[in-house]
Amino acid sequence: MEKAKNDRDKKNRDTWQVDVSNMVYGKLPPNAKDLEELVLGVIMLEPGSIDRVLEYISADSFYSPAHQEIFRSMFTLHQKSQPTDIGMVVEELKAQKKLEEVGGPYYVTMLTNKVTSSASIEFYAKVIAQKYLAREMIRVGSEIVQNAYENFNDAFQLLDLAEQQLMNIGSKHVHGDVKGMDTVMVNTINRIEEWRKQDSPITGVPSGYEQLDRATRGWQPSDLIILAARPSVGKTSFALRLARNAALNGIKPVPVAIWSLEMEDVQLGLRMLAAESGMMLHRLQTGCLGDEDMARLYRTGIHTLAGTKIFVDDQPGLNLLKLRAKARRLKKRYDIGLILVDYLQLMSDDDNRGNREQEISRISRGLKLLAKELGIPVIALSQLSRDVEKRTGVKKQPQLSDLRESGSIEQDADVVIFLWGPEDEEIEKDASLRDRRYARIAKARNGMLLTINFELNKDTQEWEETEQDPFSKPLPLAAPAQPVRPLKTGWKESPRLPYADDTKDEELPF
Repeated sequence: MEKAKNDRDKKNRDTWQVDVSNMVYGKLPPNAKDLEELVLGVIMLEPGSIDRVLEYISADSFYSPAHQEIFRSMFTLHQKSQPTDIGMVVEELKAQKKLEEVGGPYYVTMLTNKVTSSASIEFYAKVIAQKYLAREMIRVGSEIVQNAYENFNDAFQLLDLAEQQLMNIGSKHVHGDVKGMDTVMVNTINRIEEWRKQDSPITGVPSGYEQLDRATRGWQPSDLIILAARPSVGKTSFALRLARNAALNGIKPVPVAIWSLEMEDVQLGLRMLAAESGMMLHRLQTGCLGDEDMARLYRTGIHTLAGTKIFVDDQPGLNLLKLRAKARRLKKRYDIGLILVDYLQLMSDDDNRGNREQEISRISRGLKLLAKELGIPVIALSQLSRDVEKRTGVKKQPQLSDLRESGSIEQDADVVIFLWGPEDEEIEKDASLRDRRYARIAKARNGMLLTINFELNKDTQEWEETEQDPFSKPLPLAAPAQPVRPLKTGWKESPRLPYADDTKDEELPF
């Protein structure tokens, strides 16, 4: 009777494991069920062995649904700091009412009979992970084909969805090995050596303004930069100058992509032409130009800007999904090195769940992930709340808490720059302050915090950097470090640091 029951359980289990609906082109998906059995058996026989495989696999990595449930029960026990031996696994499966589904106590016990050694469990786990990745790619590919045949509403949305799904497979399941501090130091020294060979201290995309570049070392790859101000301060014109300076910098011109949700392309073009040619914006907007003026405009403005790799998208109602898809294509086709979004609060999210604050949080996080994915800086303009208007004097300086609609903007941003101008009372006392603008770096993960004075020529939309504001100085540099000793790792297989000498106790020659 017991044998008949075991045979019945085995038949049910085999039927469960072989899911014919998952077959593609008449073939079963990639799997390694034998190795799955070995991994589960080792975990039940050797205490603590589950820690050796958690880096590579999860319950979903197993092909057999029965193996998924068994591993899931093991993980539950592990989280409770309880043993993962046969008895505890059987009891956990029984508590979850999954014991009979996986084949009963007989099958759980049988898993340990095939184990001869636990030495190769990591290798087995990696093979299981590879098979799982292959199945995931098949699944995503099948979904893409099915959606395409079903006349998906928006082909561009389908393209972005496909790209996102494929990247999710890699980001979630491809693991990198940890690095020892000796390797970290080698990589760090090599990067410093690269910077030493450069003629300029700017290591990122230049902003075109000396003090700003000194504080940030240029816009760094993978950084999200928030440029925030109240309306009519001039943040769009300032952002356009940053785009122009990046595309025309003398160190390494970079292609720039601008997404404008507030102004159309012609309005942006007028502002850029006015600043480049030095001609009044109002004259360009009204067409009050003679033949000589037009010749000057072509000579000093159009010829310069037309040769730059600046791409403008003024499509209204831009959402995060479309932005990501377009940015990937521009990166692939033109190798863009800087993205500018004007402005963040006008964007929409594809997910309609939650309130507006949660939506802005998803957008800011999405922009940060986009910057990391493409390895380029993203500058996003943002509105400040009205609380700034209620303060006076020095307190009127914008604060991080003034970022409108979401505190996550502050959290996601690597650099936050506030723009503001003098109060009306200050201008009444000193008319020369009318065009004064302040740019305060309020957050910089890898730079200095300081306030920079600018003069904004509203007629031509030009921004000129002036002397540093006396009430806010750069953060003091750290005290000189003690003399650096040569690095001795003690590992024969460790990579060698330049200048390291195990035989002499000398300082590094820099």
